[in-house]
Amino acid sequence: MYAVIETGGKQYKVAVGDSLRVEKLENDEGSEVTLERVLMVGDGDNIQVGRPLLDGARVTAVVATQGRAKKVHIFKMRRRKHYRKSQGHRQYFTELKITGISA
Repeated sequence: MYAVIETGGKQYKVAVGDSLRVEKLENDEGSEVTLERVLMVGDGDNIQVGRPLLDGARVTAVVATQGRAKKVHIFKMRRRKHYRKSQGHRQYFTELKITGISA
């Protein structure tokens, strides 16, 4: 059984036992999270698609870790103008372990 969920402005295809990194959620490590924005649930040939969401469907997950991703380096330069700008960014993330899917 799998589901397509939406969180943090992105869509993810998940199944029970999967681990995925999503945009930061305000939950503690080890706490359970219920994701209500389920777009689709599939089980073999039985597929349910929402318009845009499925009513009553939910995905439960446990927060494995909270962290920050690797640094992304931003470098801007204008040639012949003596302009150089260097910047870095580390995005916060929450790693989830999917424990259940209910349609």
